[in-house]
Amino acid sequence: MKIAVVNSFMNDAHREKISAAAAQHSMEVAYYKTNDEALPHLADVDIIYAAATGGGSKLAEAAPHLKWFCSVSAGVDPVLKPGVLPDGCLLSNSSGAYGVTIAEHLVMVTLMLVRRYPEYAEIIRRHEWKNNLPLRSIKGSRVTIVGTGDIGTRYAERIQSFQPAAIIGVSRTGRKRSPVYDTVVKQEELESYLPKTDILVLCLPGTKETTNMISRERLAMLPEDAFVINVGRGNSIDQAALVEALNAGHLAGAALDVMAKEPIPEGDPLWTAKNVILTPHCSGKMTLAYTRDKTVEMFCEDLEHFVKQEPLEHEVKRDLGY
Repeated sequence: MKIAVVNSFMNDAHREKISAAAAQHSMEVAYYKTNDEALPHLADVDIIYAAATGGGSKLAEAAPHLKWFCSVSAGVDPVLKPGVLPDGCLLSNSSGAYGVTIAEHLVMVTLMLVRRYPEYAEIIRRHEWKNNLPLRSIKGSRVTIVGTGDIGTRYAERIQSFQPAAIIGVSRTGRKRSPVYDTVVKQEELESYLPKTDILVLCLPGTKETTNMISRERLAMLPEDAFVINVGRGNSIDQAALVEALNAGHLAGAALDVMAKEPIPEGDPLWTAKNVILTPHCSGKMTLAYTRDKTVEMFCEDLEHFVKQEPLEHEVKRDLGY
C-alpha cells in the first residue's frame, strides 16, 4: 500500500513517526509539501494524509484507488461533495487536535471584548489618554457555547476559572458530555437561552443545519450588551445583520475569526463595524507545535485501526458532516 502525505508543516520527527508506523505494515510513504507537487503521483495511492480544505478535493479526485482520506484539518466540507471520494473510501479528520489553540484564542478575544480593547486601541491610535471606560467581566457573565465538541469544551474548561454565572452548552443531541457545563440543551432550544446570554460563542462545523443558525431574528434576541464570538464557520451567522447590530449599538461587540467570505472583500462593511475584533482565520492553523504533533499522533493511531480493518477513531460521520 502507498501513503501520500501532503502538507508543509512536517518536521523530521513527524516524518520519522509516520514512516516507522508505515514500515511496520510494509507500506510506502511519499512526502509532498504542496498539492501541486503531489497531484501527478496519486494514481496508485491508497491513503492520503492532507488537508480536506484548501484543495483537498483535487487530491482525492486524482486518486481513483483511494481507500482512506485522513484530513489534517477538522473541516472536511470540500471532500464531502458527491463524486469527490471513490465509493467505499473512508474519511477521517483531525477534530481533537485544535481544541487547545482555538480555546486559547477564544479566551484571548473574550477578555479583549469585556475589557473593551477595540475602544482602547482606537483611543491610543488617536494619541489620546483616556482610561476610565466602564469594564465588564467574565465573572458573573452568562456564557452560551454553541457547539460542545473539543473546541467548545476546551474553552469552557478554561473560562470556568473566571467564575461565570453559568456555562450553557448547545449541541445537536443536548447530551452533557462534560461536567464543565451547567446545562447542555438541544439546538432547537437555543432561542430560549439567547435573551439570557451575555457572551455567545460559536464553535460550529459547516453543515446545512448550522448555516445561518444565528439569523437576524436570533441576533435580535440577544441582550443589547451581549458579545458574539465566532471561530466555527462564517456562514453560521447572518453577517450583514451582525454588522447592523454592532453599528446600531444593539450588541456590545464581536470577535470573528471566520467570515462569510474570506478574505474579507475590499469595502465590506465588516471592516469598519463598531467594536469588532477581526482575525484572519488564524485561531486553528498549524502554527502551534502541539497541534502539529497531535494530528500526526492521531493519524498514526488510526493507521493501526485501518490496517486491522477496525473502525477509525476519528472517522467522519458523513450524514452529519463532521
